[in-house]
Amino acid sequence: MSKNRNVVLFIASSLDGYIATEDESLEWLFNVEGEGDNGISEFYDTVDTILMGKRTYDWIIKENPGEFPYKNKECYVFSRSIIENTEDVKFVNGNINRFVNKLKSQEGKNIWIVGGGELLLSFIEEMLVDEMIITVAPTILGKGIPLFREGNQQLNLSLKGMRRFNQFAELRYKVIK
Repeated sequence: MSKNRNVVLFIASSLDGYIATEDESLEWLFNVEGEGDNGISEFYDTVDTILMGKRTYDWIIKENPGEFPYKNKECYVFSRSIIENTEDVKFVNGNINRFVNKLKSQEGKNIWIVGGGELLLSFIEEMLVDEMIITVAPTILGKGIPLFREGNQQLNLSLKGMRRFNQFAELRYKVIK
């Protein structure tokens, strides 16, 4: 365990930069032939804390009724509303910068931003993302929920590595601060 924890975006995207269709479907993602679990379990072992937005949380609950997929991790959901914590997650509606920097100062593994695009925009604008691992599917959606929302952010990145999982290409970037 380390106090040098990184906030890491680990996500899949279509070639044209969408993380889901307009109706929040990921069916297109499962139609692509990958290899094994496309590196998810290897990555999952490097994190002990998960961050997500309320829309992503709601989608996960809808798609996985009765079985929260991140039970063995500390999980925080960012929401504009005050919501009572559950057995699986703690809801956060305060200052993102202060909250994330407090997490980063604690001992532990890396911190995973699961989604979504709106939360990611806030993290980028606050310069809270340290690394991005984007697995690109050979699919063009044309429209949908964008990975990167329009905003006043500009990030410079450094390519750390690339891997191939059959038809998927994983791109690993370090955020230059």
